[in-house]
Amino acid sequence: MTTNYKYPPEYWNRFFKENQLGWDVGYVSTPLKKYFDQLEDRSIKILIPGSGSGWEAEYLFSQGFRNVFYHDFSPLAHKAFLKRNPKFQQEQMLLGYFFTLEGGFDMIVEQTFFSSIPRNRRKDYARQVYHLLNPGGKFAGLLFNHEFHHNYPPFGGSHNEYNTLFFNLFQIKTFEVAFNSIKPREKREFFFILKKPTS
Repeated sequence: MTTNYKYPPEYWNRFFKENQLGWDVGYVSTPLKKYFDQLEDRSIKILIPGSGSGWEAEYLFSQGFRNVFYHDFSPLAHKAFLKRNPKFQQEQMLLGYFFTLEGGFDMIVEQTFFSSIPRNRRKDYARQVYHLLNPGGKFAGLLFNHEFHHNYPPFGGSHNEYNTLFFNLFQIKTFEVAFNSIKPREKREFFFILKKPTS
């Protein structure tokens, strides 16, 4: 699979360098925090692709999850996260293209990364998530349920599109408008839990 990407690391480095992180709420988002707090098995292997500032990875690590993998392909994002979290295991800091990662994860957490993917790569994203998960693994997180009127990230989406991309690959556990989103995203995002079939 090609690794060509319309928005390369340099594109995202600029946002971190200039501190222009409009998508970054500065803490783990409420729907994800509530979901994480219900997880009992702290040994599960979790991947957070496109982690950026890494609030989700930081929160999970602080709650005793030691098998969390931070991923981003912006070196400046990595640097900022490690500066804030010097005790995080550096071997679990993944730098590079999402589409070249190898699998074996029990959970993949989605938080704004999908909205950075150009539409012509979205099927690739869905297939890669499926590939990276162990059988029975969960794909959980947040997806926008509206469109943006511009041709650069973030890109929006709709229930119909997510149906086409994900529902034929995964079992649906939950897929609904989040009831506890932060105010700026209230009624504008889906919370979902999808499961990779075991056979």
